[in-house]
Order: sequence, then structure tokens, then C-alpha cells
Amino acid sequence: MESVFSYILGLGAAVMMPVIFTILGACIGIKFGKALRSGLLIGVGFVGLSVVTALLTSSLSGPLKQMAEIYGLELGIFDMGWPAAASVAYNTTVGAFIIPVCLGINVLLLLLRCTKTINIDLWNYWHYAFIGAVVYFATQNIWWGFFAAIICFVITLFVADLTTKKFQAYYDNLEGISIPQPFVQGFVPFAEGINWCLDKIPGMDKLNIDAEGMKKRFGVLGEPLFIGVIVGCGIGILACDSWKGFVDGIPGILGLGIKMGAVMELIPRITGLFIEGLKPISDATRELVAKRFNGREISIGMSPALVIGHPTTLVVSIILIPVLLFLSVVLPGNEFLPLASLAGIFYVFPAVLPVTKGNVLKTFIVGLVAVTVGLYFVTDLAPYFTQAAQDVYARTQDAAVAIPDGFQGGSLDFASSLFSWVIFHCVHSFKWIGSGLLVVGTTVLAIINRRRIIMNK
Repeated sequence: MESVFSYILGLGAAVMMPVIFTILGACIGIKFGKALRSGLLIGVGFVGLSVVTALLTSSLSGPLKQMAEIYGLELGIFDMGWPAAASVAYNTTVGAFIIPVCLGINVLLLLLRCTKTINIDLWNYWHYAFIGAVVYFATQNIWWGFFAAIICFVITLFVADLTTKKFQAYYDNLEGISIPQPFVQGFVPFAEGINWCLDKIPGMDKLNIDAEGMKKRFGVLGEPLFIGVIVGCGIGILACDSWKGFVDGIPGILGLGIKMGAVMELIPRITGLFIEGLKPISDATRELVAKRFNGREISIGMSPALVIGHPTTLVVSIILIPVLLFLSVVLPGNEFLPLASLAGIFYVFPAVLPVTKGNVLKTFIVGLVAVTVGLYFVTDLAPYFTQAAQDVYARTQDAAVAIPDGFQGGSLDFASSLFSWVIFHCVHSFKWIGSGLLVVGTTVLAIINRRRIIMNK
């Protein structure tokens, strides 16, 4: 069973998503040709997004490694990136069964009116499988692994329900869509708490500048394209070890700036493909729900890739990258230097922007706190991630999980999430007491969510 699921999931999101959405579209009454086109557009969107994020990481990897050598930056946790986390997730018994188990639970909760979200973002189920796999290897008990994965899935559904109205009100053309991904929803508590504190500061309302406001105030200097060029050139300059190196490296510096600008400009255009492909399916689903569920409100759980092209997300993410690198070096106790995971920075903000209403300063502060805490989460979970990755590599020889000698493995993608860290330690560190608290907390959330759904029907 593990090998079957590993093969299917090894096809990647670009292949899986067109198949899934074509079948889904046909099942809900869309003509096959239209359903196929929607599925293919979503698949093309994933391909385009993969190409652009690969451009980001490949362009930055050389200069960042040079900076590490120049400034003597040596940290003990090697950044494996999300492919390693996904490989660990799906190459275990937990990963092999996570999709049917969680889909079954989702349908049950939907029928019981404990959730209004149906999570069809099957590719990103690896996030639940990841926490389950790490718990499994840490406890050497498969049932604890399944428990952690299921708890993470259910909590994420409830938090997605709680954030859906703000999400749909903030983003255009996404009626009936929610983002039930634990990495994204895990930053909502940071956003709500920090935003509340910032609102108490006198004069903060006068600093309400969104990405469009930056364009108006600073002209071309405030556009994400220009900010990407500046940040890219800045990183290129820091990678020069001498004046001669700077002069000789000017073509490379300018080239890096243009590539960073290209990333900022292309991501919004690519995410438009997701929305174009999803719209017919979203419209047909709402019509089907209105007929079969007596007008009951149901949200389709989708990938956060739909909205990472928002201008505020792009601006804050590209500014946060050099700040994150600096923090990873100077923060005491941190052992993780993010490199391969930098493309994941964009995914911190999809659920944060509706809370901060796109305020660039507030969003940056939330992101700064979240990733700073995330560095310590990655450092703390690194021994367990390493254990899981080494086991998977020994069985599969998958290069994605090969950790260089002398290092531990880590990944900012999901390992830095509040949900993963709390659930892991509740199960691993506190065993029955922690697990009991998780069950009680999840049950309370289910009751609260059910009451909200019934009252708002």
C-alpha cells in the first residue's frame, strides 16, 4: 500500500491536481471538456509556480552560500526544504493511509455539521502525514502517529472555518473557498494576537499602508517588481568579498536583481491561472450544495497557492528573506539556516493578510515574529526530523532526504508551524496527558464550530 501511494503521490501536484479536478468537475455536472480545461489550467498553474519558486531558490543559493563562507556562517541543521518533508510524510504507513482516513473523517464532520469545509487539496495532505510520521518515529508507535495526524487535520478544518469569512471578504473572486492547510492556518494565532496589540498603539492607524498605497506614495519605487530588484541586488552585493569582487560581479548582481524582480512580477500572473481554472468548479459546487444541502454554506478547501501572488505578500516576503537570514545567524540557540525553504516564506501570509487587512507594516511584524519563533521550532524538531529522514533514506534511497554528514535535517516548511510543534510535544513529551488535552481542546472546538454553523445556516 505504501509503494502504491508513494508512486501516485510521486507524480506531483502538477499531475495529480488536473486529474483530481477533472474528475471532480465531471462528477458535479460540468461538461467534460470544461472540467478538463479547468483541471489543466490548475496543473499549468502548479508547473508555473514550481518554475518560479525554483528560480528563486536556485538564484539565491549561490550568493547565500558565498555569504555563508565570507561571514563564517556555520549552523548545524541543514535545510532540506519541503521535498524532504513530503518524502518523509508519504514514505511511511501514516502517509500511505492519510488521504482516505482524513477524507473519511472530513465527510463525517461535514455530515455532523462540525465543519463546513471539504478539503480537496489532496496533495497538501502531506502536511498532516508529516507530523504523524515524525511522531511515529519519535515514539516508535504507529497509532500515536495516526492520532497526531488526525488531530492536526481536524483542528486545521476548524480554524479554516473560523477564518473563512475574513478570507473570502479580503480576497477577490474566491467565494466558497477556504485554505485548510496547517502551515498557513498555524500563523493565524500570531496574526490575531499581534494585530490586537498593534491596534492598541497610538498612531498605528496612521501607518496603514497597503501595497497599493505604496505604489501611490512611492511610484515605481513602491512596486513589488522594483522592491524585488533592490533586494536581489542587495543580496548580490553582500555576497562579494572585496571591491574587485564587487566590480567583477556587477553582471551577476544585476542579474540576481532582475531574477528577483521576475519572481515578484510572475507569481501574481501565475496565480491567476489557478483562479481561472477553479472558478467553474467553484460555481458548480455552490449550485450543487444549494440543491442537495438546502442552501447550506460549504467551503471548498484549496491550496494557498491561489493567493500568494497578492502584492502585500510579495513585498513582505521578499523583504523578510534577508531579515530572516540575519536573524538565523544572530539569534542565540538557533541552529537552522534557511536556504532551500526560502520559497516557503510566501505561504506564511495567505491567512495573515485578512487579519491585518493587507497593512504592510503589520504584516511584516507578524511575519517577523512568526518566522523567528519558527526558527526555534525547526531547531527543536530537528533531531526527530533527522531520525525520520534517515529511516526513509535507508529504505528508499530518495536523494531528497539525504542529509550531509555532520548535519541534522530541518525544514521551515511546516516544521516551523505552531500546530506541528504543539501537537508533537503534546503527544511525544506528555503522552497521555498531552493527548488528552488535545482531545478535549479539539472536542471543544468541534462543539463551538457546530453551534456557529447551525446558528448561521
